[in-house]
Amino acid sequence: MPRIGAMKLEEVSEDVQAIFKEIEGAFGMVPNLFRTYSHHPPLLKANWTKVKAVMMEGTLSPKVKQTIAVLVSRDNGCAYCVAAHTGALKAIGVSDDEIGLIEQNIEKADFSEKEKALIGFARRANSSPLRIADDEFNALRRARVTDAEIIEALGVMELFTAFNKFLDSLQVDIDF
Repeated sequence: MPRIGAMKLEEVSEDVQAIFKEIEGAFGMVPNLFRTYSHHPPLLKANWTKVKAVMMEGTLSPKVKQTIAVLVSRDNGCAYCVAAHTGALKAIGVSDDEIGLIEQNIEKADFSEKEKALIGFARRANSSPLRIADDEFNALRRARVTDAEIIEALGVMELFTAFNKFLDSLQVDIDF
């Protein structure tokens, strides 16, 4: 049971309703994540803006971003984000078999070496950022990963680490 309820459309201000409409246009629904954030509209607005910037813009493919979201969330134990972004992978055409490979052995999944390096780096940055050795960072360079791609991948990791903690602290109901 959630510790703070997700707000309904009729309970929020017109400004929040406008954000909900935009979110619904993007996802076909307003996830409980955002409905819970709506208790503090400035944070809802900031996080929705960040989702758009991180997940809907940039050069990394949606598949790479959704994979980072799933794996970081799995590493952090956030069932809500794992469910949501496994669903997002399926929505962009990733098969159940490939999702299994992504979860079990990323090396066998259909990603370039550059993409695998970025996904692995984002996971290491999530789990132990102070233990990233120079040789690991240099491996990104050898894979021809740009500074912008590193920042973008870390932005996805950062976004989901924050969402994971928010959702788990409040025990927000999974709605995917």
